[in-house]
Amino acid sequence: MRRFVFTLISIFGFIIVAFGQNPEKTCFQTGRGWIPELDLRSDVAIVYGVNKSFPDRVQGWRDRGYGVHLMTGVAWGNYQEYLNGQFDGQKHMDEGQVQRNGKMILHNPTIPYMVPSKSYIEYLKSLVKVAIDEGVTAIHLEEPEFWNRGGYSDGFKREWQAYYNEPWQAQHESPEATYRSAKLKYHLYFRALQEIFLYAKNYSEEKGRRIKCYVPTHSLINYSAWNIVSPESSLADLPGMDGYIAQVWTGTSRTPVFYEGIEKERTFENAYLEYGSMVAMTKPTGRRVFFLTDPIEDNPDHSWEDYKYNYEATFTAQLLHPSVANYEVMPWPSRIFTGKYKKGNSDERQGIPGKYATELLVLINALNEMQESDQKLPGTQGIGVLLSDTMMFQRFPTHAGYEDPRLSNFYGMVLPLLKKGVPVQLVQMENLPQPDLLDGVKILIMSYANMKPLNKEYHEILAQWVHDGGCLIFAGSDADPFQSIREWWNENGKKKKTPAQHLLDALKFDPTNSRVEYVDYGKGKSVWIPQDPKEFVMKQGGSKVLLDFVKQGGIDIQEKNYFHLQRGAFDIAAVLDEGVSDQPYVISGPVIDLFDPDLPVLDEKRIEPNQRVFLYNLNRNSKKSPCILASGSRVYKEKRNVHSYTFVMKAPIATNGIARILLASEPDSVSIRGADGKDIKIQPEWDQKSKTLLIRYPNHPDGIQVDISW
Repeated sequence: MRRFVFTLISIFGFIIVAFGQNPEKTCFQTGRGWIPELDLRSDVAIVYGVNKSFPDRVQGWRDRGYGVHLMTGVAWGNYQEYLNGQFDGQKHMDEGQVQRNGKMILHNPTIPYMVPSKSYIEYLKSLVKVAIDEGVTAIHLEEPEFWNRGGYSDGFKREWQAYYNEPWQAQHESPEATYRSAKLKYHLYFRALQEIFLYAKNYSEEKGRRIKCYVPTHSLINYSAWNIVSPESSLADLPGMDGYIAQVWTGTSRTPVFYEGIEKERTFENAYLEYGSMVAMTKPTGRRVFFLTDPIEDNPDHSWEDYKYNYEATFTAQLLHPSVANYEVMPWPSRIFTGKYKKGNSDERQGIPGKYATELLVLINALNEMQESDQKLPGTQGIGVLLSDTMMFQRFPTHAGYEDPRLSNFYGMVLPLLKKGVPVQLVQMENLPQPDLLDGVKILIMSYANMKPLNKEYHEILAQWVHDGGCLIFAGSDADPFQSIREWWNENGKKKKTPAQHLLDALKFDPTNSRVEYVDYGKGKSVWIPQDPKEFVMKQGGSKVLLDFVKQGGIDIQEKNYFHLQRGAFDIAAVLDEGVSDQPYVISGPVIDLFDPDLPVLDEKRIEPNQRVFLYNLNRNSKKSPCILASGSRVYKEKRNVHSYTFVMKAPIATNGIARILLASEPDSVSIRGADGKDIKIQPEWDQKSKTLLIRYPNHPDGIQVDISW
């Protein structure tokens, strides 16, 4: 009987998606119930946190036509009832993450980051149960984070004894203790998510349906840079794991990095790599991923101008990964549309500028129609860089002989290529057993200066790939103190061998060869550059070393200072600074500039270095007239007749709407009625050259009616 019920649910679920009523393609997260200022008209409202108001908040968004999910923190939250003993009669403050000085690591003054014990897992299950009972269709357990500097609490010491079956070791005492501490932290949040997701799947099935389970998480790159451990790619092995939200935004991507010896923010490049690492982690496993952007960031002390500039950088970066077309359009819309931030260089604070609000609404409505594809970002193809979850394991504390400022051993392998306009492909080491993972990769760059292999199987796969014709560039001095820890490559410390030496043995490579040159192996070849990759970015001119070896590997790099991707009618482009030239890049029109809240139609768009654009190209428009090409509202109830076009537009109140509409000829009449049924006076603007009509109007969540006739 249950199987029959699920079959019907599957059929009806297919019908809903097929007819586009609720595809759950776009979403946002909020701790608020529905209010007209936050009615973004995405497919899903992710309601944050389970408390007494949760049922009302869920119902409020559902009544407005949203699919409803739950999101709650898995590492932290307003969980005082657990900490204070109300949940199970036991106090649990000793399960907070504690640093070496004995101070607890806090998310805010009353909320600690947690060591996920068995009892804590049971508490989170109780919250998930409430959400399932309220009918949510998915749960999101966000940010499974264990700080590298943590690991000194009594709760963690108990978990160490249970996992390693030996007394706890302070992680600062040796590289081995650092690595093993991080490995345990990784395991603890894997276990937590595994058990909670299994419970969620089983309990929802008992209720006659099967919910989805997601993990909103920072990228592996950011967690490594910020000294946090999280299970990341290992979650793909969970049977109940449906996907991720890639939490990439200004706050993560503006983290300074080195290039050509200069340390500074490089938000666009960083965001491109962060999104790319999430693609590398998820695409081979078939897990779904949503890309997140944030029009502001957690730091409230920047200006609106700063937020806009960096938001456009991250927004562009996400769209340059065409295999993804699911989006969390923003987190916390209440802090965006009702918060106050600085204006310019003054300390004066104000609400969101009207034009920025309109731009945001135009962009999130464009995401509603963005489609995924298998196309490649134009540029030199076939260059991959290997990364591993173990990048997080050897970040903190530092030990004698090991310094990696700003994660430069990773950036040293990618920025020299990215800055030359090469769409470098990131490859997740833990996915190497996935079939055909390295198809299309001609040169693979890697190092063990910043990570270690979890499994010897990876070396067998890499050796076979080289033997079959691949080219492997290995960079590293083989001198960092994590080389000699008790792990599989040195038989748990009984025989001294570094992971690099184990790999080179598999490649039949003689490491005593002092000449830095390629060595043949089967149909392929490999080279060992005896420098840590950080030298390629922390020294001026250092990138040339890596680029020369890439060229010797058989790839002729097409150097350019831009990226330009066409996705349907959309043009997404970025021009790089610090790159090949300072020349602008020009896209021919007519195009609608979607980063301009006035939606102008331009004959061409000129892009200067360190600028990005998002355009709607009228030459590639596939929509039939009459149609809406771009708008700051979501469109409903479209009706087309021989001489008329009508529709309803919905968006948050207290914002200004705008729409550019393609028509066969200039209209005779354009009228707009507000949600109250009263006419709204407007001044429509007709552009004869593009045959488009521009209208401006006040938005309303109940909808405004637009009637056009000709």
